[in-house]
Amino acid sequence: MTMPGTGWKNDLLLALCATLVVLTINAVSGFPTLGDYGADNDSMLRLVEVRDLLGGQSWFDLHQYRMGTSGGFVMHWSRLVDTPLALIIMAFDALGTGPATAERAAQIIWPTLLYGLTIFVLMRASQRFAAANVAMPAVILSTAALFYLVIYSPGVIDHHNVQLLLTAAGLWLLMEARSWRPAALLSGICAGLTLAIGMETAPYVAVLGICAAVLFILDEEERVTARGFGLGFAGIASLVFVATIRPADWGVAQCDAFSSFQFAVAALSGFGLVIASTFAASSRRARLVSMLALMAVVAVVVIVFFPQCLASPYAGMDERIRTYWLADVVEAQPFWSVAIHQPKLMAARYVTPFIAILLVGFQLRTRLRRAEMLGAILLVVAFGVSLWQVRGSTFSVAFAVLPLSAWIARTRLRADAAPSWRLSTGIVMAWLVSLNATWAGVAVAAQSVVQQAPQRVSSDPDHAVTCGKPGDFHDLAAMPATTVLASSNLGSGILTFTGHRALAGPYHRNVGGNLAMLDAFMGTPDAARAVIEREHVGLVAICRGNTEEISLALDAPKGFVAALLRGDLPEWLELDQSTAGKPIEIYKVR
Repeated sequence: MTMPGTGWKNDLLLALCATLVVLTINAVSGFPTLGDYGADNDSMLRLVEVRDLLGGQSWFDLHQYRMGTSGGFVMHWSRLVDTPLALIIMAFDALGTGPATAERAAQIIWPTLLYGLTIFVLMRASQRFAAANVAMPAVILSTAALFYLVIYSPGVIDHHNVQLLLTAAGLWLLMEARSWRPAALLSGICAGLTLAIGMETAPYVAVLGICAAVLFILDEEERVTARGFGLGFAGIASLVFVATIRPADWGVAQCDAFSSFQFAVAALSGFGLVIASTFAASSRRARLVSMLALMAVVAVVVIVFFPQCLASPYAGMDERIRTYWLADVVEAQPFWSVAIHQPKLMAARYVTPFIAILLVGFQLRTRLRRAEMLGAILLVVAFGVSLWQVRGSTFSVAFAVLPLSAWIARTRLRADAAPSWRLSTGIVMAWLVSLNATWAGVAVAAQSVVQQAPQRVSSDPDHAVTCGKPGDFHDLAAMPATTVLASSNLGSGILTFTGHRALAGPYHRNVGGNLAMLDAFMGTPDAARAVIEREHVGLVAICRGNTEEISLALDAPKGFVAALLRGDLPEWLELDQSTAGKPIEIYKVR
């Protein structure tokens, strides 16, 4: 494989160095994200899921028995992420480190490994995008951008970091497909894996597939690219389907998790792309007709057999859960809400992708090369998704590294060719405006000048849960196991750090448990008592700094949780005096 600029070994070495620097910073600071999980509920529950797997729960059984109403509920996550974590824990445990040390090692090693690989992939994609040596700006910008996203911090073991790596790898490999034959196959595999891990990446997977098809329509030489991508996509989807779903559930369609619906779409589109790219005639018109026919077949199958999955992802959500949970989930907020309530987050997540899109727009004055077009399309789509939900900014911030690195490199070349103070100033400015930290700092400075109180209590990621430290749950862990009534933001922590069950948890499938919590906390003490008896609740836990509890108390001032925050206890509830004034106060049901 011939590549412009530095070779892949040099890029890998730079990515390794950058990763070690960040790891050293985390180690010197005492791994703060391991000492305080904050609002990272997904990472805590992922650890619980891995423990359950290692404890003997079936590979195919994704029930979370310790959360929700009696019997628990089925999680929508994939065992594909549990597997490497479980293997790392087993390896360290076999060395005699003990379970706690083994888990801590996995929590550090896994996200750090993903961090380094993502930096490397973004560097390679930036080199291909710019068709020049942009190794230095690419490694600095990607390291800084990913660091600011926090999803690669030690302890962050949910699936978002894996999805970003696979999506970025799919883009890079599709860029490489013309010069390295296996790249298209590997790109399809990456697309299939990231879709199997979670539906959040469905838009990017669809765009990668469409790009492979359009390249084939426009250029017959892309026939091998389309065939390889389709084979990799359909092949890995088939393998994952058989490997992660029990045969009895093969006919069950789930819109929010990998199931027969996603498998059918992947198999039809992937193998259809293989067939079309193999047998379609050489004329562009014939290739266009074959692709349109494939799209029609896939559309008909979805409409006829899976019409329920054409609705909005949250169409069937209970209105109370939508109001009191989803409306305060930061990653599910639209751009306008983030811009109004969290200007720092808005500046850090939206400005650099917007600048990158402007840079691509300026390039439209000349014909964009193949790699530039692919990178620009993924960036624009990710930015569009981020306007709907802020979670899309995770991808747009990463993809913005490609045009920003090229811009800095071009500015540096102009300065080298004709040195001047203006060009030197331009290089400095290019570096500054390309860093997320710069815009976050500007937002903080502006906010300090114009102080504006938020209109309602929101789940700011810095303040959403004040009870995120393992020590906060020490007293609760010492009590006999029972079901605990607490806000949904405490649910994952209760499962991770104690042996109790949690009635509520921040997951859209935990409908029964979350509604029961809302009935209890927002209802009268008598209504709360009825829920507690029905669900066999033995303890009630309150975290006074938890914004969820504050919001519920504000919306139901005569409710049970408002009374608890005021210190008005019903006669059937008793405060454990040893927890009075601590982060988590525990009340025993008499």
